[in-house]
Amino acid sequence: MSFIRWNKIGQDGTIAQIVLDRPEARNAFTTEIAEQLLDIFRNIAESDVRVVLLTSSNPKAFCSGADLKERNGMTETEWRNQHKLFENMFNAIADMPQPVIAVVDGFALAGGFEMVLNCDMIVAARTAIFGLPEVTRGIMPGCGGSRLLPKRIGVHRAKEWLCTGKFVTAEEADRAGLLNRLTGASDLYTQALELAEIIAGNAPIAVRSCKSSVDQLFGMNDKEARGQEIVYYNRCVDTEDRLEGVRAFVEKRPPSFVGR
Repeated sequence: MSFIRWNKIGQDGTIAQIVLDRPEARNAFTTEIAEQLLDIFRNIAESDVRVVLLTSSNPKAFCSGADLKERNGMTETEWRNQHKLFENMFNAIADMPQPVIAVVDGFALAGGFEMVLNCDMIVAARTAIFGLPEVTRGIMPGCGGSRLLPKRIGVHRAKEWLCTGKFVTAEEADRAGLLNRLTGASDLYTQALELAEIIAGNAPIAVRSCKSSVDQLFGMNDKEARGQEIVYYNRCVDTEDRLEGVRAFVEKRPPSFVGR
């Protein structure tokens, strides 16, 4: 049974929408769901899609994390093997060449929040709730929580959120710098799609190079970063899209990028 739906949207089908669709369990992910997500992200990574929206069919929950009912009674070996699958699934999201936008309403907790953190951008409704409550269950986040959250909100805030296991409102998350856009629940999808369409309208090679450059250069010493930034820059120079961008500017018209 599939708990994930996805399709191409937008005028030219360059935006992929992935929908977490297990509403009765607040989209808690199982082994089966992780395998489905891993397969979907790997397929989209090799496609002509330019931007990905990761959404939920349940306005009360984006994702509540791993299904603890499935995990109850697992041996240590079974737990570790399942977690390795979860790691691969989260890494597939983070390693996407295309930007991935998390579209969040309701609860994004534990692994659900880590799923959000492995995306590139976050658009959230004011009714969203974030949290990493793993410490209240005798464990810690294992798929990016302690590694990725400090990059978004700073070390001191990240330590507080992680060590208390607190639930964080969308308003507080926005003040901390976590979000790209904060909006009303009724406007959530519209705002996310608007952001995706702006990105999808730009040169795909340039967008992918920007994403890769930021990911690789963040935290690198400046001397090394300068050299690597030019490597990504040069990837864009010898492309049809670079020539089209210049022509469109001179001719005072919108560019038509083809990804070559």
